Amino acid sequence: MAVPPPEPERLAELGADLGLSSAELAEFAPAVAASFAASDAVEALYRRTAPTAPVREWQPGDHPLNAWAVTAEVSGVTEGPLAGRTVAIKDNVAVAGIPMANGSATVEGFVPTRDATVVERLLDAGAVIAGKAVCEDLCFSGASFTSQPLPVRNPWDPTRNAGGSSSGSAVLVATGEVDLALGGDQGGSVRIPSSFCGTVGHKPTFGLVPYTGAFPIEQTIDHLGPITRTVADAALMLDVLAGRDGKDPRQPTVIDPVDYSAALAEPAAGLRVGVVTEGFGHANSDPAVDAAVRAAVDVLAAAGLSVGEVSIPWHLDAMHVWNVIATEGAAYQMVDGNAYGMNWSGLYDPELIAHYRRGRAERGAELSKTVKLVAMSGRHTFAVGGGTYYAMAQNLVPEVRAAYDAALADYDVLVMPTLPYTAREIPPADADLGTYLDTALSMIANTAPFDVTGHPACSVPTELVDGLPAGLMIIGKHFADATVLRVAHTYELARGGFPAPRQTTGVSG
Repeated sequence: MAVPPPEPERLAELGADLGLSSAELAEFAPAVAASFAASDAVEALYRRTAPTAPVREWQPGDHPLNAWAVTAEVSGVTEGPLAGRTVAIKDNVAVAGIPMANGSATVEGFVPTRDATVVERLLDAGAVIAGKAVCEDLCFSGASFTSQPLPVRNPWDPTRNAGGSSSGSAVLVATGEVDLALGGDQGGSVRIPSSFCGTVGHKPTFGLVPYTGAFPIEQTIDHLGPITRTVADAALMLDVLAGRDGKDPRQPTVIDPVDYSAALAEPAAGLRVGVVTEGFGHANSDPAVDAAVRAAVDVLAAAGLSVGEVSIPWHLDAMHVWNVIATEGAAYQMVDGNAYGMNWSGLYDPELIAHYRRGRAERGAELSKTVKLVAMSGRHTFAVGGGTYYAMAQNLVPEVRAAYDAALADYDVLVMPTLPYTAREIPPADADLGTYLDTALSMIANTAPFDVTGHPACSVPTELVDGLPAGLMIIGKHFADATVLRVAHTYELARGGFPAPRQTTGVSG
């Protein structure tokens, strides 16, 4: 479709801050119109090799806890480390030929033409993709009630939320309906539902797993990672997912291969565990959750790990840095930039950009209140500062990262509660804005900092708290994911495995 030249009134708007007179605007009009020949040529060139979606069968999701977006049975090879294992893919990750809604009315109806790199790798490892798991609206919520059209319910108590934004992924693993799941994490969205649902959720080191083919929020905090029942399965998935793909410039030039599964066999006794003081006792912390995490640390100590207390004051301020990056950055990229924005050298998805742009124009009123908050707050901050607040936040990231690195110079891993409390009840549809936002976002103080710093972080279930799961979060040095998983595995073995929810029928709606 040719780019139409702007009408005189639109041209005047485009040049309003450029000091052009009416005569000068008229003089510019032919040159502006001529410039679009390059856009038209690029479109024609792109269409020659643009992929088309394969034909893959799928069915609309139907699940008592509202965890499936669509179901399918997509397979590749029949042999490999994941041969025959079923996987749920978070619905912000492209599976070609299978609808992807990213939990949002604004993306509904989109069918990707390419598999995400992680999907290709799972299929090449023998996995069977069982469908797309529901996620929160554009993935911007730590609870599970902003997804369209229905909230995802917790398998331990269907009146409670499952955590977000990888809500459906954690539910389907917790209930045993799939062997493995893929999640995405920008503020804790792999670890949060894992803590609420009692699964293992590992956010890899930033750049270890390519994000290519997943719907972005903000390119400096986007992560993909495994959600599983056991640490061994998380390590096995990471064996498959990790490594460069040559399409994601966020990845290092060289990533040394690591056998994460084999690393679990190495004894963890003698490793040093730093218990981060600032991770406990938040204003909204449940003392019983803090106590469960302290008890989990005692289990590690009894297993032969060395435990000490460490203070990282930056941990309390890191949320300010994340908030600016995630709000102003996401408003600029995810909202006004139609997901991808510009000015980076990775693989774009022009079809998704066009579809989402139309969807936002037509159905923007249906966006969640969390996304609307991001759009308004981020746009205003950018209008006031022109990007200076975002720039200052990004300039503080090395200082935040260094604070954790300093602690990790004395300890092999750091630990703290994944979340300050257990799963809360799903708020009613007419909940006031304060209740809505508090339920959706108030749990991320411990998880979000590590999306900014890029450290690997894994949530594993502690003992139950009043019958509900809670999480121990284990943080490691950059690209020391194997060490994080070794500690998590040691804890799992010492506990004798993690509990599963009793069979629940759930409540749709």
